Amino acid sequence: MKQLSNKVVLGLGACALSLASQAQAVEILNVKQGEKQTKVAIGGYGKVDIRHVSGDVAYQDYWLANFPGGAAQDTSHTAFNVKESRVNLTVQHGDIKGFVEMDFYGGGGNEVVSNSSNPRLRHLYIQYKNWMAGQNWTTFMPLHALPESLDFGGPHAGEVFIRQTQLRYTHGAWQFAIENPETNGDGDIGSSVSGVGVTGAQADKDESLPDFIARYNHKADWGMVSVAGLLRQVDQGGLDKTATAFNIAAKINTIGKDDLRFQVTSGDAGRYVAAGITPDIVTAEGKQTAEVESTVAYAIAYRHFWTPKLRSSVFYGSASTDVLERKRSHFGANLITSYNEYLDLGVELGNFSVDDEGMQSIDSNYLQFSAKLKF
Repeated sequence: MKQLSNKVVLGLGACALSLASQAQAVEILNVKQGEKQTKVAIGGYGKVDIRHVSGDVAYQDYWLANFPGGAAQDTSHTAFNVKESRVNLTVQHGDIKGFVEMDFYGGGGNEVVSNSSNPRLRHLYIQYKNWMAGQNWTTFMPLHALPESLDFGGPHAGEVFIRQTQLRYTHGAWQFAIENPETNGDGDIGSSVSGVGVTGAQADKDESLPDFIARYNHKADWGMVSVAGLLRQVDQGGLDKTATAFNIAAKINTIGKDDLRFQVTSGDAGRYVAAGITPDIVTAEGKQTAEVESTVAYAIAYRHFWTPKLRSSVFYGSASTDVLERKRSHFGANLITSYNEYLDLGVELGNFSVDDEGMQSIDSNYLQFSAKLKF
């Protein structure tokens, strides 16, 4: 990693420490009508990131497992960013709950004059007793296994990570869902995949069946473990195949408040895992027939509390694919302190690497300072 001077490092840290404001109230309405009670609450956080990236992988606000360009691009870049900040609104009326959340990664704006960024819808769902309908984290995603990181999303390379519209039923420890189907790719690996959205021929409009997910969560004093299965029909690119994948994940309490978190995903997970490391359907070099890409991905993290307010997480995530032989990995270590119950301050050092078949291995290091105000 190209060396930063002590003055620059201290300056970035001072900026992160100074960027905070007053916490706001959570509950904004509480009205009782007969036996029914309506509550409205606002939540979210404001987050300021100061990030230096240096190496062969071009700077991004967060790492995309689907590396654009396919070649080294020398970079040494420092940037300031607030787009991870988010706001959400919860409305609770008896057994009915509505939730909507937005952040500011919707694109737009520039760094020349106004830095305007468009809002982006993250979640919007309705919950009634055991039923949930709307846009939410996929039921295949083990939220309990995600590490605490300053990098937006942490080791995406090894994680299941998708939000989409779905209908979910929960019965005790079991969850069953039908979710929005979307086949990423048509077998033409020359098409453009941004890692955030799919364009052109890759955006399929004709899926006939929803994706089906079943999940079992076991909670105990020692922590939580989950097993999930994914079943979907891939009927693009001349294929008509039933694709399957599974995920096993856990959060295990260790010593004091420390915990160990991990997840492993294997099978035809496609767009569900590693932030879209490849399209779902690909054609290997020298072959004429399209195939469904298989992926093995894993992530592991350990969080240690130095004091009740000071903690560190060390994490690593990796994914590799079968047909195109792509590989991504991401590791990081941080130090985070809770100044009070509303404000977290932290620093994180990490590395993201690309090690695809047929190309030279490339990587970038990053140093990030963050201030996060929760409300």
